[in-house]
Amino acid sequence: MIEWRAKSLGDPLLAEESLTLIQEVFRSEYERAGRPTDMAVFVRHESEGRLHCEAHAYFSPAAAHIARAVEAVPCRRPSPEGLGLLAGAPASWRALFPDRES
Repeated sequence: MIEWRAKSLGDPLLAEESLTLIQEVFRSEYERAGRPTDMAVFVRHESEGRLHCEAHAYFSPAAAHIARAVEAVPCRRPSPEGLGLLAGAPASWRALFPDRES
């Protein structure tokens, strides 16, 4: 089974450094892989019923190498609701979430 990976980045106000690192690592691996549309990283702020939210990065299966480098853990494919594309091509939405409403 091909799996997604996720990494909690903590408080969104303090996650900028982690997000920048993920983007930099992604950029070089993405170019090396030939810019595949199914290789992407998404981010979402999640509160899970708590007062404060956390930023979570979600790595598509094609970004597994990058995910392992930042110690992301296996997870289910995230719901596209509330996700933002952090790294990858805009076409990755269609490739990874074909059932998503536009």
